[in-house]
This record gives sequence, structure tokens and C-alpha cells, in this order.
Amino acid sequence: MSHILTASFQTEKRPRVKKQIVTVSYWLGLLSSLIALSLRAFSIFGILPPTVVRPGRTIWYMSFYKRALLFFLIATATESYASVRGEKTS
Repeated sequence: MSHILTASFQTEKRPRVKKQIVTVSYWLGLLSSLIALSLRAFSIFGILPPTVVRPGRTIWYMSFYKRALLFFLIATATESYASVRGEKTS
């Protein structure tokens, strides 16, 4: 009996977790994109040079750009996986 209740609880919880993954990944990707665009724009106009964190290491727009692509890929893959399995995340 407890196995049936556990399986029922897990099937109810999975779409909610997938929805959270899609939502958080989307917003992190959007935030990373905005940071990358603003850093690039500041660099083009010469307002903000790259900030040195450690000798030889800089924070640059490309690191945020790559993070944005990763987060959008995670959101798309999770949504696609859920839709193929017939689950609704939205």
C-alpha cells in the first residue's frame, strides 16, 4: 500500500519540479543575456573595461553569453522531455 502512495506522490511531484526547472532556467538565461549585452555595450562605448578579478582572469561578456545559452538549453530540453512524455509543465 505504501508503494502505491509513494508512486502517486512522485508522479504528482515530477511535473512541478520540471516546471520549476524550466522557469528558473529561463529566467537565469534571460538575466545572463541581459548582463552579457550590457557588458558588451559598455565595452563598445569604452565606458566599462573588463574588471580584473585575479591576475590573468577577467569577467567578460562571453562568460555570461555562454551561461545564457546553457540555461536556455536546459529550459528547452526539460520542456521538450516533458512534452514527449505527455506531461504538462506550463
